Amino acid sequence: MTFENTLEFAQNADAQDSLKQYRDEFFFPQHNGENVIYFTGNSLGLQPKSVINKIKVELDDWAKYGVEGHFDGTNPWFHYHKFFNESAARVVGAKPEEVVVMNNLTVNLHLMMVSFYQPKGERYKIIMEGGAFPSDQYAMESQVKFHGYEYDDAVIEVKPRTGEHHLRTEDILSVIEENKDSVALVMFSGVQYYTGQAFDMEKITAKAHQMGALAGFDLAHAAGNLVLKLHDWDVDFAVWCSYKYMNSGPGGVSGAFVHERHAKNPDLPRFAGWWGHSEDERFLMKRGFIPEYGAAGWQLSNAPVMTMAVHRASLDMFDQISMNQLFSKGLNLNGYLQYVIEDAARINDKLSFQIITPEERGCQLSVLTGDNGKELFDYLTEHGIIADWREPNVIRMAPVPFYNSFEDIYKFGQILKSF
Repeated sequence: MTFENTLEFAQNADAQDSLKQYRDEFFFPQHNGENVIYFTGNSLGLQPKSVINKIKVELDDWAKYGVEGHFDGTNPWFHYHKFFNESAARVVGAKPEEVVVMNNLTVNLHLMMVSFYQPKGERYKIIMEGGAFPSDQYAMESQVKFHGYEYDDAVIEVKPRTGEHHLRTEDILSVIEENKDSVALVMFSGVQYYTGQAFDMEKITAKAHQMGALAGFDLAHAAGNLVLKLHDWDVDFAVWCSYKYMNSGPGGVSGAFVHERHAKNPDLPRFAGWWGHSEDERFLMKRGFIPEYGAAGWQLSNAPVMTMAVHRASLDMFDQISMNQLFSKGLNLNGYLQYVIEDAARINDKLSFQIITPEERGCQLSVLTGDNGKELFDYLTEHGIIADWREPNVIRMAPVPFYNSFEDIYKFGQILKSF
């Protein structure tokens, strides 16, 4: 797409957008009686308008049936997690039996680590990106300490080269190979939360396996954003949240992927719970855990139906289109955002920017600001633009293809020029 920083261009691009109707399916916060320009889908997605009806169905069934809603409700709660398998699998590129919706993200990460971080002898190290989201750092630290190791010894953080902001794929692969005799697990983000860099998960997984290690990913900023092919890439496990690009509410339910080759292994270590037990024998209440087949065997408790109902509202929209459509529009929105930012900086001497997001990206664009970065961020907020400030001086913005428009970005550019 060849960009122009004009209202006519933006409106024409929106008119030709095959996803434009979805914008009306979301509630927008208001600023001076108008929709805000919402660029924080990488932190919390907007609320789908269909959410209230999805929750009402479950509330009505609870009122009508009480406990019998587990079997007699419109969407029987006993099987509730199964309603997500097909949809979630399409979003992350998996087989339906390889995914399960349950818990919250870091809970699922710990459950996966119990199974897939199994240090033995000299092979005990974890390789991850430096500056990962704190929850991932804390999870890795607590897991290695649980096994009796020290973080500085057992965790290898891959950091950008001096003067650079994102990682080179060849450097990641090189570090894995350099530690081929000691690495047990390679654990990366799908998209780096700070820079917005999308990692080459296929190559990272292949190199990890080549060196005798397992590969897992935190897809918090990748699920619903990138085109994922977890099964085909041979990823061992992955976890993701649903409240960012998947628009499923604050603290929304999480998802987990376990490759089918592991799902067939009942002897794999895991923390077990009632709802992960074989469904055929679950109500026999017998001692002795028999895992349900596939990722469902990692469940602990019954479904949190009300929060999962919100997730169903969002996944209904994902079912109607392909991830390729979303990803393509997201890249165009992101490219246009970069274009108008750079155009504004040429006109306004007060704007000092460095874009630290590489070309390997999804929706997010991270902009390193000058000394007046916080002043700029506050100015944008005062003018109805909801972005995200990260210390010490980065503004993160993520135009989301479901509900952002090219006109949003054009308007943002005009406000930016006036700073």
